[in-house]
Amino acid sequence: MGFTEFGLSDHILQGIDAAGFEEPTPIQALAIEPAVAGKDVIGCAQTGTGKTAAFVLPILHHLAPAKGAGHSGKLPRALVLTPTRELCLQVQQAVVRYGKFLSLRSTSVYGGVGMEQQVSALRRGTDILVATPGRLLDHMQRKTVDLSAVRILVLDEADRMLDMGFIHDVRRIIAAIPTHRQTMLFSATISPEITSLASGILHNPETVQAGERRNPATTIAQHFYSAPQGAKNDLLAFALDAEKMQSVLVFSRTKHGADKIHRRLERRGIASVAIHSNRTQSQRERALEGFKAGKFRVMVATDIAARGIDVSGISHVINFDVPQQPEDYIHRIGRTGRAGASGDAITFVGREEQQYLARIEKFTGSRHAVKAYPGFVPSSPESHVKQGPAPRPVTKPRNKRGGNPHPRFQPGRKRTGHAKLESYSSDSGGGGWSNY
Repeated sequence: MGFTEFGLSDHILQGIDAAGFEEPTPIQALAIEPAVAGKDVIGCAQTGTGKTAAFVLPILHHLAPAKGAGHSGKLPRALVLTPTRELCLQVQQAVVRYGKFLSLRSTSVYGGVGMEQQVSALRRGTDILVATPGRLLDHMQRKTVDLSAVRILVLDEADRMLDMGFIHDVRRIIAAIPTHRQTMLFSATISPEITSLASGILHNPETVQAGERRNPATTIAQHFYSAPQGAKNDLLAFALDAEKMQSVLVFSRTKHGADKIHRRLERRGIASVAIHSNRTQSQRERALEGFKAGKFRVMVATDIAARGIDVSGISHVINFDVPQQPEDYIHRIGRTGRAGASGDAITFVGREEQQYLARIEKFTGSRHAVKAYPGFVPSSPESHVKQGPAPRPVTKPRNKRGGNPHPRFQPGRKRTGHAKLESYSSDSGGGGWSNY
């Protein structure tokens, strides 16, 4: 089946051809037809299978008249909600790519940057608005956006939005949109929470599913290697050299860990860059562009970026840390082996991370052997421990009567204030706890 089978206009087909696509992916083949027919759609497919085009093409079909003319109104007629900045930009880029021969206007709004340019773009008018929930709510509160003309709503990566705590923001946004509309929901997994959300916002949806919900793409070869925690950096450098990897995405559990991995790679002469929610939007964009252009051999990322990185040609994904949630494992390794290409996923498993591997195996229904990496000999654990001076003996002070000191007195300890709690930002780097 080709794209000509869906009844798309010649202008859209020209855009698809210019983008270099000839045959639809399975999720596109299943979702585009009912979406073009105006039905509500629930689409479930693995990460990296082309879900973006599955809803962008029907949006272009419905909003653009047959001759490719534009729209004289200023209010957005289609709204796409995404969980992260990177995915927001990715979707808008797809709109521009496939709508190259149309006169439709699109705008993306997301956090991490100033609002002035976004406000100006909204005032000029747009047909398709792509947004992260937190920043869109900011515009709604400032009355710089009007959603009363929206006739198509898309929730992209809905499971990730729920995982990141956006459910209340999403419901507030949906309440501001006309109830008479077409709604499409796309997700890598369909949890009970997703089902509950869908039941309240979709009308007689057609559910389409491509592939197994819990399994990564068959084009991805998975490898699991034992790695003492202190030897992971050595193993990473060894593997990069042994397999001559050139376009590698390394996942760290925390921002601090990502920066640490990046610095150690740089010290070894391996060009790398780190991307996470502490980076400004311009820094994140430069990092992605540099990685795409081959300036950086390795990009180190946290899970916040797992679904927002759409870089063709990633040969390897390396899980420096085993993710605690099995869903994150699927999303991480889905950055390689995209759109039918082959890829390799490597996971370093420390002794204390066996429990997380067990969760992945239970989730996917597959068992994975953890092997020693061929040719790698870790140095002794002691070599990774910094040896400091021997601790000085502590002499307990005594009071004048020779008894124990005052119970509130703690020798050798400084008094501190209250513990500082990690904060949650609904749109810092697309949302998430601040240590990710």
